Amino acid sequence: MKLSNTVRLNKNGKLTVMQVSDPQDMVYVRPAMVKMLDAAYDKVKLDLVLFTGDNILGNHLLDARIGNRKVAEGWQEEYTRMEKSLEHILNPLEKRNIPFAMIYGNHDDMNGITKQEQIEIYRKYSMCLPMNTDNPAVDCDTYNIEVLPFEGDTPLFNIWMLDSAWFDKLQGSGFAQIKEETVAWYNKTQKELEEKYGGKIPSLMFTHIPLPVQSELVEKCEKNDPGAVRFKDGTYMRLVPGKASGALGEPLSLCTTDNGLFESVKSNGDVMAVASGHDHSNCFEGEVDGVKIIQTAAASFRCYGSDQRGVRVFELDENKPGEFSTYMLHYEDLCGKSVKAKVRYIWDADDRIPQKTGLIAGACATAAAVCTAAVKLLKK
Repeated sequence: MKLSNTVRLNKNGKLTVMQVSDPQDMVYVRPAMVKMLDAAYDKVKLDLVLFTGDNILGNHLLDARIGNRKVAEGWQEEYTRMEKSLEHILNPLEKRNIPFAMIYGNHDDMNGITKQEQIEIYRKYSMCLPMNTDNPAVDCDTYNIEVLPFEGDTPLFNIWMLDSAWFDKLQGSGFAQIKEETVAWYNKTQKELEEKYGGKIPSLMFTHIPLPVQSELVEKCEKNDPGAVRFKDGTYMRLVPGKASGALGEPLSLCTTDNGLFESVKSNGDVMAVASGHDHSNCFEGEVDGVKIIQTAAASFRCYGSDQRGVRVFELDENKPGEFSTYMLHYEDLCGKSVKAKVRYIWDADDRIPQKTGLIAGACATAAAVCTAAVKLLKK
């Protein structure tokens, strides 16, 4: 574990951050995701990776190679399986000496291992930032990361990491909201930073579940309207023209409340953008009241998704204070368009059942044809 929640701009005065949201897998990981992430880490010269929730998929006691039979008993066995699951996404960063940090999503907490117990798994890695180690008033994944210049100790940028989801084991239900304590902590810490360093520090904010304000970027529409997307209930929605751009693949699933967080963000004036995950098939950028609202698609192949699967890159530059740039790298960008890459995608993606069926049918037909030809040759 690294000693502090700080990172430095590189010698060129820049910082490149990669957001990996919803990797959402288990011990028997989908190889396509691992290959995609490896390719991303090798393609981009990274200074920091942020996992923004659903870093694992729910209950590890049911992670069998075939079916969902129970495969572990008790806390220790489940903890061990969780360690092995996280190795798939953390070992590649450890080997490359890339610092990383994380927040939890709604799936991370759906098991017998508490958030505090889970975070100790992350902290075993030397490249892991410590996250929240000393403030019991907020969750262990609510903290900030100061971005320092290559030389010097006055931060030029800041990164807010906020918890937005948890699973209540007694009630057997999940919750999606920014807690009041989190908003109070953000306001207090923001003011402390401003007083300490003599001004507002331009910041990026990350949550797993999107804030309610994201709804202002989407509108109902008619079937033939430009950008119209048909959802399962028969309704049509689209990104608001001129206000947002990108891909809308599913209805928005938002925090039930942010307890005034976005109003605080506007009032404090430090946050350049709020970036989230959770909605696997959505991948877009927009702006509300001067704050960029960014939605990043899932990296996971083990659950539903779309061709938007990938990672998001953010770039900060000391010569552009108060600004940032961002772009997505999708599976095809990272793994190419070869037949092998396409087959791997189809085979590993849980939402590609029809295509998988076609691959199996084609393989069977080819095998049958080969056998028939072989029989004919033998008869001759």
